[in-house]
Amino acid sequence: MAGSDPSPEALALMLQGTGSDVGKSLLAAGLCRAYHRRGLRVRPFKPQNMSNNAAVTGDGGEIGRAQALQARAARQPLSVHMNPVLLKPQSETGAQVIVRGRVEGTAQARDYHDLKPKLLPRVLESFAVLAADADLVVVEGAGSPAEVNLRDGDIANMGFAEAAGVGVVLIADVERGGAIAGIVGTLALLSAGERARIRGYVINKFRGDTSLFVDATEIIKSRTNLDCFGIVPFFDDARRLPKEDALSLDSGGEDPGEDAAIKIAVPRLSRIANFDDLDPLAVEPGVTVEVIEPGTPLPGDAHVVVIPGSKSTLADLECIRDQGWDIDIAAHRRRGGLVVGLCGGYQILGRRIADPDGVEGRPGEAGGLGLLNVETVIAGGKALSERSGTEIESGQPVKGYEMHIGDTSGPGLDRPWLTLEDGRGEGARSTDGRVMGTYLHGIFAADGFRHAFLGRIGQGPFEGIAYEAMIEETLDALAAHLEEHLDLDALLAAAGPVKAAKLSATG
Repeated sequence: MAGSDPSPEALALMLQGTGSDVGKSLLAAGLCRAYHRRGLRVRPFKPQNMSNNAAVTGDGGEIGRAQALQARAARQPLSVHMNPVLLKPQSETGAQVIVRGRVEGTAQARDYHDLKPKLLPRVLESFAVLAADADLVVVEGAGSPAEVNLRDGDIANMGFAEAAGVGVVLIADVERGGAIAGIVGTLALLSAGERARIRGYVINKFRGDTSLFVDATEIIKSRTNLDCFGIVPFFDDARRLPKEDALSLDSGGEDPGEDAAIKIAVPRLSRIANFDDLDPLAVEPGVTVEVIEPGTPLPGDAHVVVIPGSKSTLADLECIRDQGWDIDIAAHRRRGGLVVGLCGGYQILGRRIADPDGVEGRPGEAGGLGLLNVETVIAGGKALSERSGTEIESGQPVKGYEMHIGDTSGPGLDRPWLTLEDGRGEGARSTDGRVMGTYLHGIFAADGFRHAFLGRIGQGPFEGIAYEAMIEETLDALAAHLEEHLDLDALLAAAGPVKAAKLSATG
């Protein structure tokens, strides 16, 4: 690829975890902002990601939401090269395979394992493209390199690190326990060549007196000869940042309390996707966003029910009916509550959904919840684009992105929820205005629209936060947090040069 030779001064450092959810994504975002503030041209990179939370790039592709946040931290536009392989689970064993932002098919887990070696050259080429315009590439691994049963053909951790010649820093989560065993055990399972790539480790999510872990670092040193780059105290404001994947919903979030002025209920769909749409609502004072787990009815005192995005709409429609949530939603509507559908949730609110070719799973069709007078056929290519417009009722601007497969039609479109920048209507509203849906993700990040929406529920002006400004402040605070608790000079010294010859030879 033309222009893909790394600049002579390009450096790269890879963060790999002793397990999943140890905080690699957040640390990568913080390092991107911290080194950017030092004047470096920083680019985030993740060879392979598995997530149904994705973002649209400026050239009409998609990457994992975590890399989008890291790019924002580095103050860089999104690029498909930042996450060249994205897997979006559609079933327990299968996923949609997206390469450089475009869907290339679906694969079962065993089939994908055989596909990975063919993807490595394209991953390395994307890495070189980023490095060509960077001083530092912060690389995030996936899961753990200690999963040695998956080492053959690996492109996410040590397989990539060895192919690209990248040094590695291990991240251990002390909050869940076993940090010492995680580091020592990971080293014990790696080959001699892989162990030689590890430059040191970071202890993450520490609560309390960090000096209590000093003896542990000496024990780790005696067993592994690795130095600690720092002990990072738990960063509580991480809850303000967009969530990476559905694991973040498992924590249950903050106590919803009984005094929230506005309660928003969200059924936890089996294939929930792009649920970070809810984040701007969840951080507003006086607003509770409660994710309702299977086996639990939707609360009768909710003001709004939001049906979020879905990676498999027919399967999640069945999930709603299996849980009896369709009955709860109908009762909520009769009580005068609002119902909002976002993307797949919008499709679910219609009269019928058909997937004749099995694009999202088994071929089939089913009646929707019938709250909007539209129907959807899931077929054709995926719509991927950034859009802007206004909400018709309030006149407030919105900005978001489309990321869906399917064509929606019907009389309900004559009552759109939004007007796009080109003058076309988007989405649909019921005749009484209590049910609304749209294909646009991200619209609740618009402060004026969000405050107008919440104000209508509270029947008065809603004075809320400036969401985008809060994200920027939080990223700056995260960078300062890492400056204080990590040896950023030592980490930068541990980063190795990106080798153009090695990348081209491998690719």
